[in-house]
Amino acid sequence: MALHSMRKARECWNFIRALHQGPDAAPVPQVSEHTQLSWMLTCMVRLPRLQHLHQWKAKTAKEKQSGTMGLLTYPVLQAADILLYKSTHVPVGEDQVQHMELVQDLAQSFNKKYGEFFPVPKCILTSMKKVKSLRDPSAKMSKSDPDKLATVRITDSPEEIVQKFRKAMTDFTSEVTYEPASRGGVSNLVAIHAAVAGLPVEEVVRRSAGMDTARYKLVVADAVIEKFAPIKSEIEKLKMNKDHLEKVLQVGSAKAKELAYPVCQEVKKLVGFL
Repeated sequence: MALHSMRKARECWNFIRALHQGPDAAPVPQVSEHTQLSWMLTCMVRLPRLQHLHQWKAKTAKEKQSGTMGLLTYPVLQAADILLYKSTHVPVGEDQVQHMELVQDLAQSFNKKYGEFFPVPKCILTSMKKVKSLRDPSAKMSKSDPDKLATVRITDSPEEIVQKFRKAMTDFTSEVTYEPASRGGVSNLVAIHAAVAGLPVEEVVRRSAGMDTARYKLVVADAVIEKFAPIKSEIEKLKMNKDHLEKVLQVGSAKAKELAYPVCQEVKKLVGFL
């Protein structure tokens, strides 16, 4: 998992730059202090703690117990990414709350053993805490889902987005309502629509009165296409300027290194490596 993330860094940077102007957001893979701190934190966490994380259990169940150590310890690497910069607040989806609890536990354990050093970061949850799969509204939308119709990607063409929403799972009731407990599929569409349109769920439902779900799927698709359009446009521009992207990577990496190095050195002193 970690090695895969490193290989994908340059591709992902196109998306980061499209959303964050300027070279302030730094790529993790070019700063070795992340993996160094990750190893030190791994020495502080017990195996059962990692094995009980929901995502580990879910993924190993799908892979028939063939999960790797990289997958198992990946949440510790996430903790290092956060603690290395002494972050105080972290925006996360609902599915990452348990991993943030691990981050908090590691910070508290380190502070208890070596003195107050790391802030204990808090979660920042958006109004839409989790985006559900279009094909299985009981599961989250995931880029690794083998069903290509389950996940909408920013780089999808308008035609692909329309197809995915047309195939989205709903039910036999044509009315548009928001009832997550009993109508997961339609409620997921309403939640997505509300998020991209910047409207309350209640307002989305009111505006959809009298509309059947087949028509509503196209309305949601159009709203998503409109929201993604300027982001996709910026991504395409950045792809054409590889020299600029390389420069941003270098500058961002240098800035991150400047922040990360002294923190990692201090941790090494506290644990007795220096």
